[in-house]
Amino acid sequence: MNDHGDLERALRNAVSGDVDFSTTARALHTMDASNYRRVPQGVLAPRDADDVAAALTVCRERRVPVVARGAGTSIAGQATGVGLVLDFTRHMNQITALDADTRTATVQPGVILDNLRNAAGRHGLTFGPDPSTHNRCTLGGMIGNNSCGSHSVAWGTTADNVHRLEVITSGGERLSLAQGWEGAPEGLRPLVDAELKLLRTGFPELPRRISGYALDALLPERGVDLARAYCGSEGTLAVLTEATVRLVEAPRARALAVLGYADESAAAEAAAALLPHGPLTVEGMAADLVRGAEGLPRGGAWLFVETGGGSEAEARARAEAIAQAASGDGAVDSLVVTDPAGQRALWRVREDASGTATRMPDGSEAWPGWEDCAVPPARLGAYLRDFRALLADHGLRGTPYGHFGDGCIHVRIDFDLMSEEGVRGFRRFSEDLAEVVVAHGGSLSGEHGDGQARAELLPKMYGNDLVRLFERVKGAWDPADLLNPGMLVRPAPLDANLRFTPLPRKPVDVAFGYPHDGGDFSAAVRRCVGVAKCRTESTGSAAGSGVMCPSFRATGEEEHSTRGRARLLHEMLAGEVVKDGWRSTEVHDALDLCLSCKGCRSDCPVGVDMATYKAEFLHHHYEGRRRPASHYAMGWLPLWLRLASRTRTTRLANALSRVGVLAGLAKRLAGIAPERELPRLAPETFHRWWLRQPSRKGTQIMPPSDRFVVLWPDTFTDHLSPEVGRAAVRVLEDAGLTVFVPGSGVCCGLTYVSTGQLDRARKVLSRTLDHMEPLLEGGAPVVVLEPSCAAALKSDLVELLGDADERARRLASAVRTFAEVLEERAPDWHPPRIDRPVVGQTHCHQHAVLGDGPERRLRQKAGLEGELSGGCCGLAGNFGFEAGHYEVSRACAEEQLLPTVRSAPPSAEILADGFSCRTQLEQLGEGVRGRHLAEVLAEGLR
Repeated sequence: MNDHGDLERALRNAVSGDVDFSTTARALHTMDASNYRRVPQGVLAPRDADDVAAALTVCRERRVPVVARGAGTSIAGQATGVGLVLDFTRHMNQITALDADTRTATVQPGVILDNLRNAAGRHGLTFGPDPSTHNRCTLGGMIGNNSCGSHSVAWGTTADNVHRLEVITSGGERLSLAQGWEGAPEGLRPLVDAELKLLRTGFPELPRRISGYALDALLPERGVDLARAYCGSEGTLAVLTEATVRLVEAPRARALAVLGYADESAAAEAAAALLPHGPLTVEGMAADLVRGAEGLPRGGAWLFVETGGGSEAEARARAEAIAQAASGDGAVDSLVVTDPAGQRALWRVREDASGTATRMPDGSEAWPGWEDCAVPPARLGAYLRDFRALLADHGLRGTPYGHFGDGCIHVRIDFDLMSEEGVRGFRRFSEDLAEVVVAHGGSLSGEHGDGQARAELLPKMYGNDLVRLFERVKGAWDPADLLNPGMLVRPAPLDANLRFTPLPRKPVDVAFGYPHDGGDFSAAVRRCVGVAKCRTESTGSAAGSGVMCPSFRATGEEEHSTRGRARLLHEMLAGEVVKDGWRSTEVHDALDLCLSCKGCRSDCPVGVDMATYKAEFLHHHYEGRRRPASHYAMGWLPLWLRLASRTRTTRLANALSRVGVLAGLAKRLAGIAPERELPRLAPETFHRWWLRQPSRKGTQIMPPSDRFVVLWPDTFTDHLSPEVGRAAVRVLEDAGLTVFVPGSGVCCGLTYVSTGQLDRARKVLSRTLDHMEPLLEGGAPVVVLEPSCAAALKSDLVELLGDADERARRLASAVRTFAEVLEERAPDWHPPRIDRPVVGQTHCHQHAVLGDGPERRLRQKAGLEGELSGGCCGLAGNFGFEAGHYEVSRACAEEQLLPTVRSAPPSAEILADGFSCRTQLEQLGEGVRGRHLAEVLAEGLR
């Protein structure tokens, strides 16, 4: 065992980059997006090539393995290691040159693909290969895996687009790789020259042959291309420090033809016949992967065929020609889309498949491992039939999809990787499938590399002689076997180092029900497979844009991403790296900056719900211990506000909060950020206003009818924004609905849940159900104006009490948003015409849990034109008020909300249905006042 302390000290003395041997750093880098797990000794984020060279020297002297890592989205295990991890995403992430004339760009290995594509796009260019992880994967990782993506039928693999590579060997030698033998390590050329016959006959010819080393690129008749031969070597030969890549002309316009076929076999058989039409993509997926086929043409399987052109008309004409040709070759229906937003929506179905496929329709788990085999495109239909038959023989299920035009298939399979017998079944299936792939003339890997998942089986594909040559080539480059050992050559067994092995086999005792994970917290945490959609730098501002993960975008730190937090929770359950269980400070600190926005619940392809996991963790972390002051101050907010109202001290509280010294003392005692202003309490609560109206029935319950609705008096509306409740009453009554407001004691429990006070949340919710039970009998909808409270009633209520109290599900199913109830119960009502542009931000809980379709339609009817931005306002209930969160809260607001509002025309209506969003706008937006949609419509009625 190496001395971690000695290695850390030596690195700190040798490099200028960030050296991190902390428990958190090690835990964050134990896994990539594969089934495998290795615990590293430490992590280095080098600043430049000199740091890389110095680190290799330190590790060579101590015989410490080194693994280069980009975004960590590799699916075969090659981005994990037991030595030093080189993280290139932090510093070595620059585009150092871009020449539009020569159509080349020079990049560091940590450059995110979309950043390169955006820079090239300003010159009408792009980088051809585009994996579905294009908005977070790095060029270094793409070169290491020889990544491809959906456009490879037009622009090839990464290796087809690489011009020159700068690398450093484990011996410290700096090499420049291009065409020709110059730059080759000593001993490589004699090895190749002695085995020309084997190289000419040992490699199958197909577009997606990624497995093994691309030694045939060193044949004299192929131009001896060292850069091409390096691609796909998975960091085992040398460490990449810079790459010059080729760019291609980007079509000015694109169209998407979606072709429907009766079944998967028909789509697979048809794919190769479309290639002569010159498409940019030929992607395929079957109905068993699609959760609802809305927007897709009729069929049981589909091909996504993209075309390009100099104009929209030209792109459309090509797409329509392909659709017409397909109709005579088995397609049962087709759809041609030229609208960019419509194309993005359809592509999102395909791009999210790598995450979506990790859950079977019945909710059971599925895993990578045989993610991307490839066969000649003409053999795809026959291969898929054999593949499906093999699955059936082994009692397994999977949902194939992928690059049908290249014969490359992705699939997640429901292996049982938690039991010894299940792991043995995983091995048996792997060995049998390798035989099937080879029988069809295919490659074990067609995109993501061999890693640990497939390298052991390379002799089945290449034979022992060629595999031994791979080993000798590795020795020429890396004689000390320092770089990513156990990958490609002399591999670890495919069933070793599985990430599930250290997890507890019995369900952990938890508070939430986790109904989608069989009540098992470990299964909930296992949802994160590492595809890292949470690591994107922007959600975009178009309609339907996402929320996840605002804290990562604010800090850029892996531990503040949804994936990073899931990794730490995984290691907490494993108990090897994070050893303090629920008391872990590492997990607590990572979760501390989680805004509980619930964006991951909807935006994560596998539905990780970090807000719930955070509440669960805080519940256990503080069990029997004193909590932070903010948990008592803001977690118990409903109690304090009701107390102020009952004692008639709201005016006094408001006056004292404006006295600087007293306000500062109050904030310090309550754990509130000193930069924050304390919100003003309403002199009269909404409920008190409701009771004093002469036309009201007081607390008497009105007889239910299809025009009867219950208006929920949430804490924020009741005590802080009663004007929203008053406006909602006016609009609902104008729509012909009869409104009833229950007692002000009802509460959704949100503040208790978000601070992890789950025992108290249960008591509060149980009292609420007692109060609401008579109203639930009649089936009346419960209108909740505050999106976060509506989301809590829809999700948290059921997950906390659903198994113990059947009333919880009845209340959850009755909850409606303001726009939703108008659409359902007053479909013939016409809102006032406002006819103004709108700006603002869709509430994160609305986006994640409730959806905003009714709100969009209501705005459209009222003439409120424009789209609200995505992201999160950054206040997020108690989060932005807590001491230590102000800067992150402001950074979240500055991402989209505040810039959108600042750039709005003077006539624009600023919409913000959530109290937090309105407060953030007022405090950080220089007094800007956002309004609830109900307020805007009520004003229009006057």
